[in-house]
Amino acid sequence: MSTFDEQLQFLVESALREDVGDGDHTTISCIPPDARGKAVLRIKQDGILAGMEIAEKIFRLKEPSTIFTPFKQDGDVMRDGEDAFEAEASVHTILQCERLILNCMQRMSGIATLTRQYVDKLQKYKTRILDTRKTTPNFRLLEKEAVRIGGGINHRFGLYDMMMLKDNHIDYAGSLEKAIEKANAYRNTYKPHLKIEVETRSIEDVERVLNVGLVDRIMLDNFTPRQLSKALALIGERYETEASGGINLSNVEDYARTGVDYVSIGALIHQARSLDLSLKAIINGPGPGQTNK
Repeated sequence: MSTFDEQLQFLVESALREDVGDGDHTTISCIPPDARGKAVLRIKQDGILAGMEIAEKIFRLKEPSTIFTPFKQDGDVMRDGEDAFEAEASVHTILQCERLILNCMQRMSGIATLTRQYVDKLQKYKTRILDTRKTTPNFRLLEKEAVRIGGGINHRFGLYDMMMLKDNHIDYAGSLEKAIEKANAYRNTYKPHLKIEVETRSIEDVERVLNVGLVDRIMLDNFTPRQLSKALALIGERYETEASGGINLSNVEDYARTGVDYVSIGALIHQARSLDLSLKAIINGPGPGQTNK
């Protein structure tokens, strides 16, 4: 089992425990335990679809024999009135998984849709979109997966897979130079595979980083496009570059025109709005991909 699947299994099991508790008493009270049924995921809002593979995994973690029939794929454009998938399983499984699947897919589709808007604006530039760690606790796995589905690139997943020297690290360490030198010494001793990124807050900071070296990427935080261009001229091709802070749909192209390698945007996740989907029982159901009116 991959690390992703292990983390997903933990997420799903925790979410079901939270929701089901000591039993889905509504379902238990009125549906025979051996009843089987079908349900269709109905799209009710235009956007980018995300979470199809997650929905199938949720069903199969609960009931491995679930028959899952997809009509669309992750990353597809979705339109109001279309169907995304049909599932056949125990009715108890369908009803217990319904809200978890909808919560995941609605949230993921909103993030993927917003990400795609940014990605589409940068088609003619080399600059690529990064997410951040500004995520919902215990839901980062799927929020970052939604960014990827939308065409963005995942930044570090957590504190463990990249060394990122931000303003507080630098201030607590005593200086920018001390922070870089200590981080590099630690990396060489314990984690030689980790990359080091350092945050800069001014052109002077950039010059200081260039004097020290020892990093892999320079973040240019809250720089205007003009300031960013000046910093990039100093850095050249020596290090990867990332712009962050105050970047949105209305100005992202201004930043991309500078030639910066990446722009990181927390809003991809924390400003995304969930899209409307519903999971409906099929009674004397329609044909594949057709809406059950």
